Amino acid sequence: MGSEPMLIEPKDQLKEKLKEVFGYGQFRGNQEAIIKNILKGKNTFVIMPTGAGKSLCYQLPAVMLEGTAIVISPLIALMKNQVDQLNALGVNAQFLNSTLSKSEINRVKKETLEGKVKLLYVAPESLTKPENIRFLKESKLIFAAIDEAHCISEWGHDFRPEYRKIKSILEQLGQLPIIALTATATPKVKLDIQRNLQMEDADVFKSSFNRENLYYEVRSKKAIKKQLIKFIKAHHGKSGIVYCLSRKTVQEIAEFLRVNDIKAAPYHAGLDSAIRIKNQDDFLNEEIHVIVATIAFGMGIDKPDVRFVVHYDTPKSLEGYYQETGRAGRDGLEGNCLMFYSYNDIIKLEKFNKDKPVTERENAKLLLEEMASYAESAVCRRKQLLHYFGEVYDDPYCSETKWCDNCRHPKEQFEGKEYILTALNTVLQTEERFGIKHITHVITGVNSQYVQSYKHFDLPVFGSGKSKSQEFWNSVLRQSMLLGFLKKDIEQVGVVKLTKKGRTFLQEPHALQLSKDHDYVSEEEPNITDEAVTTRSYDEALFELLKSLRKRIAKQKGLPPYVIFQDPSLEEMAIVYPTTREELSQINGVGRGKVNKFGQPFIDAIKNYVVENDITTASDVVIKSAVNKSKNKIHIIQQIDRKVDLEEIAESKNMKMEELLGEIEQICYSGTKLNLDYYVEQIMDHDRQDELYDYFLNAESDSITKALEELEEDDFSEEELRLMRIKFLSEYAN
Repeated sequence: MGSEPMLIEPKDQLKEKLKEVFGYGQFRGNQEAIIKNILKGKNTFVIMPTGAGKSLCYQLPAVMLEGTAIVISPLIALMKNQVDQLNALGVNAQFLNSTLSKSEINRVKKETLEGKVKLLYVAPESLTKPENIRFLKESKLIFAAIDEAHCISEWGHDFRPEYRKIKSILEQLGQLPIIALTATATPKVKLDIQRNLQMEDADVFKSSFNRENLYYEVRSKKAIKKQLIKFIKAHHGKSGIVYCLSRKTVQEIAEFLRVNDIKAAPYHAGLDSAIRIKNQDDFLNEEIHVIVATIAFGMGIDKPDVRFVVHYDTPKSLEGYYQETGRAGRDGLEGNCLMFYSYNDIIKLEKFNKDKPVTERENAKLLLEEMASYAESAVCRRKQLLHYFGEVYDDPYCSETKWCDNCRHPKEQFEGKEYILTALNTVLQTEERFGIKHITHVITGVNSQYVQSYKHFDLPVFGSGKSKSQEFWNSVLRQSMLLGFLKKDIEQVGVVKLTKKGRTFLQEPHALQLSKDHDYVSEEEPNITDEAVTTRSYDEALFELLKSLRKRIAKQKGLPPYVIFQDPSLEEMAIVYPTTREELSQINGVGRGKVNKFGQPFIDAIKNYVVENDITTASDVVIKSAVNKSKNKIHIIQQIDRKVDLEEIAESKNMKMEELLGEIEQICYSGTKLNLDYYVEQIMDHDRQDELYDYFLNAESDSITKALEELEEDDFSEEELRLMRIKFLSEYAN
């Protein structure tokens, strides 16, 4: 049966519901605009990276409207995770898939027909069954959400033929608004999804694909087992996924990790389903720390606290790689993404494709070339990944925070003006009709089949760059794309064209630095350190205590620990020490439902901890006023942990620098250690820092006025003094 007109909820009512059910005080990114669009009954296309809160976009409207929303999802494991989480929040969500018995299916259908089910998760295979179509026609449906919508596109990394049938089935259920959601979509895939679902007119909401908390790194596959053990042991006790290409390697690596005292288990389609389910549950329940899985089998796990993702073998595509790395740090905290790369992996993957139809084989080859270029390039990893998804990344964040291996360890650069001119001229002279491989053939003077048939050996550019290798020119062309001089043609896959910026460069060329690619064959085995782990400013002893408590309660209730409370909520508890139900409900990610369901043991544990350790909590000192104050403090602490410039923090909170320093001083005086070295280093040289350090070490008081008087001749600013006082107190007093 079709949908009835939707209700449009006032803004504050949306926020109230968000806090009451999901425990969040604010929407993130595009969430609010998307939800309002869905509430108006409009077709909506959401492109949002993993971990940015996609599922909330359809879960909240479903909670607010009368009737049932159907969610089509290809991953049975993910359905179960989401249903568990929603049920823990007090929302009636159910799923229909092949794991249910006949009586369970009847129960789910009965509850849906009675209007009790808010969200019904359905596998695409279940959707095509005639008896399910009949049942859905009788239900009061409000909209259909199609998760993992990239599965529709044969240009995507995870094409599933059954997804192509979804539109025709939905048409049988009446005029339902459609919400298509995906975490990876290149411009080509986006077009394909819209055409297949006949929703070219849909409102499109595309969020940035930038995941600031993820650290990207590629290493050569030399002494790989030694590297793997060192890396995982440096992340001792944290959850991680290791992706391998074959089932055989999965078994071998899982066993290898176990022998080396790491709690690990395998996960692939060839395992008995009972073993697979047990291994997955053990991972979710923190009984094991590392799951070793096949790339092909997509984990489909909605586990927010995965701290690292390792690609033991090179993935088949950048979309696959991006989605798999996106399973790290979904809660916004640290996530380390390490890929081991060898060109032999690319050759191996090409061999796997040899029996495919020609077009499919060519597509797969293009995807592998993109993957190899990403691995070998020495340009910022973020810049490359975002460019692949059609996003321009000019933010200095990665280069300043050194949040990928290429920004942390820059490669040698060289003057690239003449090389770029050669590359752009070749694209122009070949009439913008070819891909990178053909263009490199023309530049290096290779008489290939295409060069012969198009008579490109007659062009002025033919052979003009033969003193350099094809790999060199491939890199120049790739970097020209990243610089915005060339672009991919959406309709003709693989073809590159000049942009307006590229044409301008041909008219008015200027000096430009390019980076030398990695040469993993001759590079030494990397010196392995756990560089990407950040320091934290919460009470670590309390955090560990709350984690153990969470695990115990989760075990009793038969739920994964993160369903109780997620890590960012525990971190916040270990910063503000909530000792009443009211205070606990103000913690981000803790709704009233969770306080009632799980809150008391946590409140009791924090109360005991506070008494035993003689801690003065915020509620003992501060008269209950604006919650925003403590929210500000947490935001500031987390931003400083992530090494964000103080000016940026001040701007994001609409504060003057003076006010921000006041807040930081309060945090510092209340006993939280802050590391501002990254900022102080930018504004003061070491001699000036040392002078102020000595001053505070020997001064009778920490008065800034007194310091300004005594150090008048040295011309220190008040800001410098205050920053060094914070640094001094953090190191000595906290």
